[in-house]
Amino acid sequence: MPDQPITITMWSDLSCPWATLALDTLHAEAQRLDAEVVVDHRVFPLELFNKMATPKHIVESEIVAIAGQLPDLGWRLWNAPAHTYPVTMLPAMEAVQAAKDPVVGGLAASDQLDTALRRAFLVDSRCVSLPSVILDVAGQCPLVDSDRLADAIAQGKGRAEVYRDWAEARRISVQGSATLFGADAEPLHNPGVEYRWSKDVTPLDGGFPVLEGYSRDWVAALVDAKA
Repeated sequence: MPDQPITITMWSDLSCPWATLALDTLHAEAQRLDAEVVVDHRVFPLELFNKMATPKHIVESEIVAIAGQLPDLGWRLWNAPAHTYPVTMLPAMEAVQAAKDPVVGGLAASDQLDTALRRAFLVDSRCVSLPSVILDVAGQCPLVDSDRLADAIAQGKGRAEVYRDWAEARRISVQGSATLFGADAEPLHNPGVEYRWSKDVTPLDGGFPVLEGYSRDWVAALVDAKA
């Protein structure tokens, strides 16, 4: 393996369970393969694409489909008061972008914060829309300077990057959340996932995602190709 960490670019929305599954798999398999990997998080902001907050029942139908087959993830349905459910993920995704600044922590810190915010949302039912929650989570990330991050958030750092990524995702036709770019910029959309809809409709119309199989083999291929 190379001396420098392998950088993987991943486009995603922080609320997306499929993206969190990909990220969890990437980190776990990279550790198993003794490969040092850091993720460059690019934003695929679903609420900007869809012009609305991502509905809670859609997210939870995906959580059930994934965690029902992969319980070791430790995910749970939202168990805090309903009125505390995050209506937006933009502040959390902005913070992840702001953390890329070397004075805040750099790329590895950004990846660590993104992972921690996803866990706060999917496991701990925390409202990661709130700066106070974001900073509390950041304070538990050893690579993140939470005081510098607080300054960055106060200055609106990270917002321009979110909108930049939204524009670029449309320009290069990113398939969705999550899309990872491997060797020669070959995109991997929801790698390893085999799923279908219970009906020929989305959850908005009464259908449910059914996870039929999941393979982690894509990580070894991606890491080897990048190396």
